[in-house]
This record gives sequence, structure tokens and C-alpha cells, in this order.
Amino acid sequence: MALSHRLELRQGQGLVITPQLQQAIKLLQLSNIELDAFVEAELERNPLLLRDEGEAEPASDGAVERDPSLTQVDVVADTAAGHEMDAPAEDVSPGERATGDGAEAEHAGGQIDWSRAGSGGSFDGDEGYESVLVDVPTLSSHLRAQLVQAALSPAHNAIAEILIDAVDEGGYLRLDVIELAARLGCPLDMVEGVLTVLQGFEPAGVFARDVRECLALQLKDLNRYDPAMAAMLDHLELLAKRDLAGLRRVCGVDDEDLREMIAEVRALNPRPGAAYHSEPAETLVPDVMVREGLGGMWHVELNTDTLPRVLVDQRYHARVAKGARSDQEKTFVADCMASANWLVKSLDQRAKTILKVSSEIVRQQDGFLAYGVEHLRPLNLKTVADAIGMHESTVSRVTSNKYIATPRGVFELKFFFTSAIQSSEGGEAHSAASVRHKIKGLVDAEKTEADVHSDDRIVEILKAAGVDIARRTVAKYREAMRIPSSVERRRLMKEMA
Repeated sequence: MALSHRLELRQGQGLVITPQLQQAIKLLQLSNIELDAFVEAELERNPLLLRDEGEAEPASDGAVERDPSLTQVDVVADTAAGHEMDAPAEDVSPGERATGDGAEAEHAGGQIDWSRAGSGGSFDGDEGYESVLVDVPTLSSHLRAQLVQAALSPAHNAIAEILIDAVDEGGYLRLDVIELAARLGCPLDMVEGVLTVLQGFEPAGVFARDVRECLALQLKDLNRYDPAMAAMLDHLELLAKRDLAGLRRVCGVDDEDLREMIAEVRALNPRPGAAYHSEPAETLVPDVMVREGLGGMWHVELNTDTLPRVLVDQRYHARVAKGARSDQEKTFVADCMASANWLVKSLDQRAKTILKVSSEIVRQQDGFLAYGVEHLRPLNLKTVADAIGMHESTVSRVTSNKYIATPRGVFELKFFFTSAIQSSEGGEAHSAASVRHKIKGLVDAEKTEADVHSDDRIVEILKAAGVDIARRTVAKYREAMRIPSSVERRRLMKEMA
């Protein structure tokens, strides 16, 4: 067969991802902090973009008056209203939620017992989000405040300042006092005297150079440091090995005294400085907020504080475009205009997509919001994607690094996606999170050695409650929650008795 050259024309279809589409996909999965940094970079690069720092005032007809020379995206104006989400009665697994009418529906929240809201609590307006911010002083500032009250001499105060700077986040002194004395050219006794004063500061145990000294300082503060305790602290490796016979021998005490001593040591804090922070605490800012509306309905809206408001300056574009002379200048202005319009459109689409996905998650997990974690439904990306007509990858990107504020606390959107555990009675499946909550509840209810449940016993209790679960799954969930085995729990209760 002879070889020959020829030209052929073929027609086909293919999916081409443009650079702008790639950036839009990237934009979708950015967190609010990363998004703000991205927009800030675009504002510096594109002269046609402006950040809207002011708040638009609503007009009398409810519309927002805008400068006709500016193109503005307000990602909430058209989407926040009318998004009160409520799961249909047939979709609520924990039972029909009372909706009420007449006088019963006049008061928002009247259909739910919020006393069972757990640690998340409830909130009223925006104040609930700010209430989680706690002003925790740093360890160094706390120590320096006590140093002022100590009223040391200037020389001793200078040494104390150096020692405070050498304390790590756990409260331990990471500086050799001998080297410090040699460096300062002062007697070692002088440095050790200042250290003794500082070791009397709160919290008890600070300025220790090792774990033994930290525990000893706390026992001295409690007036419980005696020769027997000193012997135990000198042999902490025996305590770690649970060599009770060896501890009795070195401490010279009986079984009852040894149990009391072990309980006292376990009550101490090996990291006394951990309660303080080296940096100010940061508040987690949610991307979406959920509130209960009238009649027990859920109102879902975007947090506008996390959404950058970007403007395209049409007036400046007209002036610059008119003054462009060369083809290079005209191309630059056209590219900047296209990029600015794309960013405005992408931010709007990103906000609407997040709101759409979050609303569906709220609809699916209505039982959790109303009754708690035990009513968290099994949910996967495909279920949400099919319900809102999007691809699973889009839902996955939306739920990455996004947080939602609910009456039960602030959660990552991925928290609501849990695997399913089948029901032993053929009913609706249980979520893995709710099953873990049941297991933890059973363990927390154990008060004596006789109450301790083995993994097999937990399986029997859960199956009686309608949860079809294997023993290895119970063991996996227990280990993930760092719950000791039944043998270890019995031994700990016996030692503490």
C-alpha cells in the first residue's frame, strides 16, 4: 500500500476552558480572606476598578439609586429577599415541626425549644456573632502587670523583664540563668532571687524550667508539696508506666494515700501558660447567616461584610479610551474594561451560587437546626447538586473554606455532609455525626465501673435504637473521638475511686 499526503477537514466538539473561566472557578473556592486579597490585587492592577467604601441608601420605591456612570454589583440586593427556607413537612425526619397559625405564629421562634440549643446557644440580630469574641490577655502582658505590683528595684526589674521575654507560650522559662548572670555581669544569686519572685506569679507553675518544677510550683501554691510528693515528682516515669508498686515503694505510702496523690498530680496543669495567647484572638467571620423567621421558617442570607463591593468607572473609561492613540493603548484599555466587567460578573455569580447551595443545605438539615445534632441527616454532594441543578465539583468548591452562622453556632459548610449508617428497622438512615454523638453520650453517662459499656454492648444499644452499625465502626468512631477502650475506662475509674 503506497503512502501519500492529503488534507482532510473534520468537524468536532470539545470543551475549552478559557482563562477567564478558570479564574471564575478559582474564585468560587476562595475563602472570604483570600477573596479580599484577590480583589485588592485586581484593584491595584486595573485602573478602571474602584472599591465601593460607602453604603447605598435605598430609594423610596425600594430600589437603590446609583450613579449612571458606574456599574455596581450588589450581591445581596436581588437575592437576600424572599429566601426564607423551610423544609417541607414531608421532608422533616424528626417529626413534623409545628408551624402554628394565628396568635401562635405571631412570635418568631415560638415553635422551637431553644433551651436545647447546646453550647452554640442562640442569638438575636448581629450581636450574637460578636459575643463570641473574648478579650484574652497575652501571657507576657499578664506577667508584666504583676511585675509592676511587685515593686522591685531597677536592677532586679531589668532582670525580670529579660526573664519574662524568655517565657514560652506554655509558661516555661527557656533561658539558662547561669548564662544570663554571666551576660549581665551580676551574681547568680541575684538572678535566682528574681526568678524565685517571678515563680510566685499567677498562673501557678510559670517560669518553671521543666515539668517536674512546674508541678512542684503548683503543689507548693496549694500547700501540698511534701517529701512523698517530691519523691513522686522525681519518679514521674513510674507514674507514666502505671507502676503503682514502684511508686508506693519510693514514696513510702499506702494504696489510699497513693491514689490521692495521683489524683492531685493529674489535676495539675503541665502547661500553665496555655490559657493565654501570644496574639489577639481572631473572630471567625461567617460567609452565610441563618436566622429563624416567622412560623419556624429559616431565613438564609449572605454576610455582606465579607463581600467586596466593586465598581467599574465608566466615566474614567470613556475619558481614557478617547485619549488612546496607539493600538497598544487601545488594546490595554479594552483588556482592562473586559477584565473589570468579568470580575463584577464573577463576584455576583459567586455570591448567588454560595447562597443557592447554602439554602439547599439548610433545607436538607432543617432537623439539625431545630432539634440538634442527633437529627443531622446523611447528606452528600450529589444530593445537593441534583437538587439545585449544579455539578458536584461546583458544590464541593462552594463548600470549601466557607462558614455558616446558625443559632447553634458557626460551622463549616462541609460539616453538614456526613456518611449514612443504615437503620436496623428499615427506616431513614442515620448520619455518622449523630451516631458519634450517641456513642459519646453513652460514654459520658458512665459513672461507675459497672456502667462502663464495651464496644459490643454499645452496638447492642444502638441497634435497639434503630442504628445498624458494626463493632469495628463503633471502635473507629470511639478512637476518632479519643475515647479510651472499656478496659482503660474501668481501670481509670478504679484508680479514681
